[in-house]
Amino acid sequence: MGEAPKSLIARQIDDALCACRDGWKILREHGPGQIQFWFIALAVGIAAGFAALGFRVAITELQSWLYGIDDPARIHTLARTIPAYWIFFLPVAGGLVVGLILHFFTDDGRVRSVAEVIEGAALNEGRVEQRAGLASALASMITLSSGGSSGREGPVVHLAGVISTWVSNRINASGITGRDLLGCAVAAAVSASFNAPIAGALFALEVVLRHFAVHAFAPIVIASVAGTVIGRLFYGNVTEFVLPAGSALGFYVELPAYLILGLVCGLVAVVLMRAIFWADDVGTAVQKAIGLPRYLRPALAGALLGGLAIWFPHIIGVGYETTSRALTGELLLGEAIVFAVLKTAAVAITMAGRMGGGVFSPSLMVGALTGLAFGYIATGIFPTVSGSQTLYALAGMGAVAAAVLGAPISTTLIVFELTGDWQTGLAVMVAVSISTALASRLVDRSFFLTLLERRGVHLAAGPQAYLLGMFRCARLLRPRDHPDAPPEEECRRLIDQGLYIDVNATLESAMPLFEKSGLSFIPVVTLDGEDGAPRLWGTLHHVDALREYNRALAETAAEEHS
Repeated sequence: MGEAPKSLIARQIDDALCACRDGWKILREHGPGQIQFWFIALAVGIAAGFAALGFRVAITELQSWLYGIDDPARIHTLARTIPAYWIFFLPVAGGLVVGLILHFFTDDGRVRSVAEVIEGAALNEGRVEQRAGLASALASMITLSSGGSSGREGPVVHLAGVISTWVSNRINASGITGRDLLGCAVAAAVSASFNAPIAGALFALEVVLRHFAVHAFAPIVIASVAGTVIGRLFYGNVTEFVLPAGSALGFYVELPAYLILGLVCGLVAVVLMRAIFWADDVGTAVQKAIGLPRYLRPALAGALLGGLAIWFPHIIGVGYETTSRALTGELLLGEAIVFAVLKTAAVAITMAGRMGGGVFSPSLMVGALTGLAFGYIATGIFPTVSGSQTLYALAGMGAVAAAVLGAPISTTLIVFELTGDWQTGLAVMVAVSISTALASRLVDRSFFLTLLERRGVHLAAGPQAYLLGMFRCARLLRPRDHPDAPPEEECRRLIDQGLYIDVNATLESAMPLFEKSGLSFIPVVTLDGEDGAPRLWGTLHHVDALREYNRALAETAAEEHS
């Protein structure tokens, strides 16, 4: 009699274990159902929220320890108490450590950031590099703690992508599911990092996924709320910046000034982005000219930053103290202009030195300084009809950041959530819309898409452009023994005329060749050395390429409108 209850419990445990194994098998083979996915999205959001929180706390603690100060948020003010040699030495030492980390744990010595997450969403079924991503997060943490001049949102977004990639690989997620999980992780990380749940959700949709599919909205919101709750449990329900009372739009006749501010901020954003790209090109040229090992490149950039920080500590870190002083009008006109120029230079040096970090926080600082300077000038010219200079600073902060990110909707909302001031929305929206419209004409939509374009990844033009690069000729060719393969003599004749394509090429190279030659098929070959004869593998047919391309376009459209 005493054995029966034990046997019953044992059977129940065995049944529960079998059900879990069967459920896991179904989940891996067929993907999660809608309710299951929402729970997975919640779990991913919690994990990404804690990762973002841990990243932020780690930077604060490490920066406090390295600089020997109690409040890193006031590092610009407290810098006068730090020896000049230490301010110079820290970025150099941090750059050396960053260089070694990236040298051993990445294949190209570059930090992974938002651009790679966008690329993963578009081209890699919502996956990002995990090993390089973790190394990049560590490198960015050291950069931001030791005097680098960048932001924390880039590494946080990619770290969230690493978490979602791990989950997607565990459940064998399809492309749509993987992208949705990536959006959930990004939304939670941004929300936890900036206490901005609405903007976090829209950032994932607008910047990373680059569409507003209804099916993705609910799980992304769930994850975003989870990340926000985690951040608020630690930091409380507080905003990053506190504005002075009474900063409101006084007269509608002042709105044209915000249109002009939008144009100015759009140009400033373009200057900031092009300065980063120009500095990167110069850094690469110098590195090749002097034979500098790639692991010393961040240390060289650190030396430049350290020398600059001795005289202008405002460039250190994310710059929230200086941004806050701009929003409260505590800086003079000359200071605002000088700090904006120096911050632009410091960000360009940091990025060109491959030191890590993001561009969002620096763009907030440059935008606030630009807006404040513009406000001083505008209120000085029209004192009777002008409002507060700090309102111009707020509008400028959003306008430059929106143009850099190419995300007017989420940036407008994140400015509101960072400041808690919802009464100035009209001025911010006007400036943001104009700056984004102007900057997007002068670069490839945004900083991230332009960065990818420089690497040969064409996402800015939309799926109709980048989908061609996803299909290799080797995947679509008809082998030589195919029943419908053309005669080999005809293929050889085309090869002799130079009309062939490499087996490793993609449709991005093949389609223009079809268009130019008017052929219905192209021989697919490999070259045995530079002078070797082409080796024929088969033929790529125009109809097969168009069929695969149309199918991919249809799937993309179905996902975006589901």
